[in-house]
Amino acid sequence: MSSLANRQGVAMVSFAMKLIAAGQTNVGRKRSHNEDNLLLVASENLFVVADGMGGHASGEVASQLAVECMSDFFKRTSENDEITWPFKEEKGLKYEENRLVCSIKLANLRIFETARSESRLKGMGTTIVTMLFTNGTGYLGHVGDSRAYRIRNGAIEQLTEDHSLLNDYIKANKLTAEEIEAFPHKNVIVRALGMRETVQVDVSRIDPRPGDIYLLCTDGMSGMVADADTLRIVDAGGGADLDATCRALIDAANEGGGVDNITCILIRITES
Repeated sequence: MSSLANRQGVAMVSFAMKLIAAGQTNVGRKRSHNEDNLLLVASENLFVVADGMGGHASGEVASQLAVECMSDFFKRTSENDEITWPFKEEKGLKYEENRLVCSIKLANLRIFETARSESRLKGMGTTIVTMLFTNGTGYLGHVGDSRAYRIRNGAIEQLTEDHSLLNDYIKANKLTAEEIEAFPHKNVIVRALGMRETVQVDVSRIDPRPGDIYLLCTDGMSGMVADADTLRIVDAGGGADLDATCRALIDAANEGGGVDNITCILIRITES
């Protein structure tokens, strides 16, 4: 797990709201090592979950490079807003959206070039899901099948769309529940950091409200815990102790099989 920020953090945002966040990662019950990484940077209101791929130690390298690269980019651009970015800003996106997208694209390039230069790391990659809060708005960026959810008014909503072969089939063929359950390639990702020199990042704006809880997680959690159970666990915690709720979610994923590494971040919006 990244040591770049405290696991439990509080960050103030400019629209009289407070963010309280916690994150945890767990190896699960079937894997010998953890290829996930997470990042909480309270000073930047930045939260990241990454699920490495590639086997052996290479997946862990990819996810670690992703969180380190993003953290470094946000630190440098925070200290000097005149710094030259490695990618052009995209028209139609606000400054902070472009900042988020640029950090993810930079992480992708770093992973791709590292894998190309070191044969033992060939084929490594990582998913990424990240949230940035600033000036009363939330920005969500992701690549892969790590997910973001919002819990609001007793309901849970998935905010991201998986970049997976299964999801492509679901959209194209409208698979039945039985066909989805039996699909033989559930773990095939069609988009991830490090797969190619360039990457398409899905980015969206979110309107945070007091009482919202946002969940970022790897598929080791979302694949093991049904949305209804996730909602029940988060509601039971009431947002009072996010560390305890993270532990409860990880426990549920392990009880469901724990077939993969499990990582989650919870972010609660409160009035200051």
